[in-house]
Amino acid sequence: MIRDTGLPTTDHRPAIRPERRVARLMAATGLAMVLAACGGGRGAEEAVASVQPQAVAPQPPAQPAAPVPVSLAHARTVSPADPAFDAWVQGVKKEARAQGISEGILDAAFRDVTPIPRVVELDRSQPESTITFEQYMTRVVPQRRIDQGRRLRAEFQADLADVEARFGVPSEVVVALWGVETDYGRVTGTYPVIASLATLAYEGRRAKFFRGELLHALKILDEGHISPAEMRGSWAGAMGQSQFMPSSFVSYAVDGDGDGRKDIWNTRKDVFASAANYLSRRGWNPDFGWGGPVELPKGFDRSRIGLDGESRTAAAWAAAGVTGKDGAALPVTGNVPAKIVLPGGRNGPAYLATENYEVILRWNRSQYFATAVGTLADRIAGR
Repeated sequence: MIRDTGLPTTDHRPAIRPERRVARLMAATGLAMVLAACGGGRGAEEAVASVQPQAVAPQPPAQPAAPVPVSLAHARTVSPADPAFDAWVQGVKKEARAQGISEGILDAAFRDVTPIPRVVELDRSQPESTITFEQYMTRVVPQRRIDQGRRLRAEFQADLADVEARFGVPSEVVVALWGVETDYGRVTGTYPVIASLATLAYEGRRAKFFRGELLHALKILDEGHISPAEMRGSWAGAMGQSQFMPSSFVSYAVDGDGDGRKDIWNTRKDVFASAANYLSRRGWNPDFGWGGPVELPKGFDRSRIGLDGESRTAAAWAAAGVTGKDGAALPVTGNVPAKIVLPGGRNGPAYLATENYEVILRWNRSQYFATAVGTLADRIAGR
C-alpha cells in the first residue's frame, strides 16, 4: 500500500498505511479497538476500519497526532455553495459526453451534488500515530474474524470453489481479503462516490487523478452496474465490499453471477470473482502459497532480508538454517522462490514471502496488510 504522500499508492486505491490508520481511528473514537476492515482511509465513520470492537485491555492514550504535510499550492477552498463548482461540473459533463456517457446518467449522477468540505478536510489533513506490527496483527486477525471467515467460507463453499477453479486463487485468500478490507462486507463506506470524487477533483490537489476516477465512476453508472444512490464508498472513492477505486473496477470487476451487472456492493459472487480476478491478473501463482512465519538462525546475515533482498528457493533457505516457527517445517518447500521480510522492523518476527505475497502487495503496499491477509487466510483454512 509506502507512506501517505498524498499520492495514490497502488492502482487499487489511494491509501493510508493501515498500521497508522488503525491508530488514527483509535485516537479518533476513543475505543480500545478499531471498528472494522482496512480500506481507503476513512475516520470512524469515514474510514474503512480494520477490526471489530473487542473486549481487550485498555490501550495507553495515543500521543497527539500531527497532520500529514501536504501541498496546497493548487488546492481550492470548497463549500457546498460554490458557484464555480457548477461551471466545473459542466466541464466534466462535456468530457463525459465525449466518452459516450448518456445525458440521463449525467443528470442523475450530478443531481444535487455539491462539494463535501469534510472530504477535503480528510484529504488535506490526515492525523496519524503509529501502531506496532504486533498490535496491528492482534486487531486485524482476532479470533472472531477467523471464526467468522471459516463460517462464511463454508457457507459460500460452492461459489468460492467456482471462483477458485476459474481464477486459481484459493478460497481462503479471497475470504481473507474480504475480511480485512471490509469486515466481510460490514463496513464499506457511506460517502456518495460521485460527490466525493467530484469534490477531490475540483479541490485540485490531486485533480488529474480524481477527475479520471470520476469519469470511470460515471462509466460504471452508464453501464448499469449500480445506481447513483447506491454508489457509496470511502471519502476517497473506494467502493463496495472489495473497496475498488473506479479505475480498478473498470479493469478488474467481474460479473460473477451472470446477471449482466458487476455489483461489488451487494452481490457476493461478484465480490469474490472480482477480488480473485484482480489477484490472478496481477500474477497470483496457484502452485504455491504466500509464505508464512519463520525463525532465523543466530547470526543470520541481515543484508539478505527484505523485498529488495535475496530471493532463494525454500530449500536453499532451509539449508541456510531458516526453519518454520518453533522449529517446524518451512511454510514453503522445494524450489519455490521466496524472500525473507520483517514487516515489524528489524526486531520483529520474520516471514518467508513468495511471489504471491508480492501480489497481495499490489493490492495494498503495506507489509502489515499483506501479512495480515496471508495469516488470516491460513487461519481460515486451519493452518
